[in-house]
Amino acid sequence: MTVCLLLLSVVALTAAVPAPRALTRAEWTEREPVVALWVWQCLVATVLLCCLTALVLGAAAVFHTVRDHVFAPAPPAVTAAYDLSTAPVWAVALTLLLACGAAWTTAMLARELAEVRRSRGQARAHLRERAPDLPAGLSAARGPMLVLEDEYPDAWWMPGHPPQLVVTTGALRRLTGRQLDAVLTHERGHARAHHDWLLHLSTALATGFPGVPLFAHFCDQTHRLVELAADDTASRRCGHLTTALALIELNQHRGVLSCASSHRLLGERVDRLLEPPPRLLRRHRALTTTVAALVPLLPLLITFAPGLTALA
Repeated sequence: MTVCLLLLSVVALTAAVPAPRALTRAEWTEREPVVALWVWQCLVATVLLCCLTALVLGAAAVFHTVRDHVFAPAPPAVTAAYDLSTAPVWAVALTLLLACGAAWTTAMLARELAEVRRSRGQARAHLRERAPDLPAGLSAARGPMLVLEDEYPDAWWMPGHPPQLVVTTGALRRLTGRQLDAVLTHERGHARAHHDWLLHLSTALATGFPGVPLFAHFCDQTHRLVELAADDTASRRCGHLTTALALIELNQHRGVLSCASSHRLLGERVDRLLEPPPRLLRRHRALTTTVAALVPLLPLLITFAPGLTALA
C-alpha cells in the first residue's frame, strides 16, 4: 500500500492551493492560451490517473478476486513487490473512499452530458421556430449559418451534428463583412478545438468537487483561456483590430468596457487584441508542452516501479 500513499501524495501536491494558483497567476498563459490549456489538462489528468491507479491497487489489496485479475499475467515476485497480502483497516476505508470518488465523478460527467444533450435539443428547436430565411448568398459565402431575428447583436456557435453558427439580425446590421468573418473564425476556432467538451469536463469536475482548488481553478481558467485562444485564431486571419472591433460591436450593449466582474473578461480581451502580447519563443512553447505531457506519466512510473524493480 506504499504505492497508494505515494500516488495520493502526488494528488495532494497537485490539487492543493499553491500549484493551481501559481499557474493561474503566471503571465505567460495570456501569451499562449493554447499551451496553458494543455498544461491545465495535463495536471487534471495526472490527478485523475493517480486516483484511478490508487483505486485499482487498493481494490487489489482488499479483494482477492481483483488481485487475481490485475496480477494474473505477472510472476509471483511482482505481486510480492506490491505487498498486497494484508490490507489494514485504513486501506479498506481508503479504497472505499476512492471508489465513491470514482462513482461520483462518473455521475457528475453523466449528468453534465445529459444536461448538455437536453439543452442543445431545446435550443435547436427554439431557434428553428424563430429563424427567418437567410439573406441571399450569405449561407454559401460563410458556411452553415442560422439567422435569428433579434435587435441585439449576438453570435455564437452551436455544437452538434452538424455544428451551426447562429447570428442575430442585429449583428448583421452592426458588423462589417470583415468583422463578421472574424466572428465566424472565432466560433469555428471553438468548434475545431472542441472547446465545448473541455468546458463541460471542467464544469463537471468543479461542480462535483467544489472543495478541490485544482478543479475550481481549472474551470475558471478554461472559460477564460478558450476565449483567448479563439480570439487568437480570429486575429491571425482577420487582424487584431478587426477582431477587437467585432467584439466591441457585439458586446457594446452589455457594457464591454465596464469594470463589472461579469464583463471584465470582455474588457481584458479587447485590451489584449488592441495591444497583443508577444508570443513565447518556439523552443519555450515546445519545452512547456513536452514537460506538461510528461507529468501524467508520473502516476504510471510510481505504479509500475515496484514491478519493474522486481523483474530487474
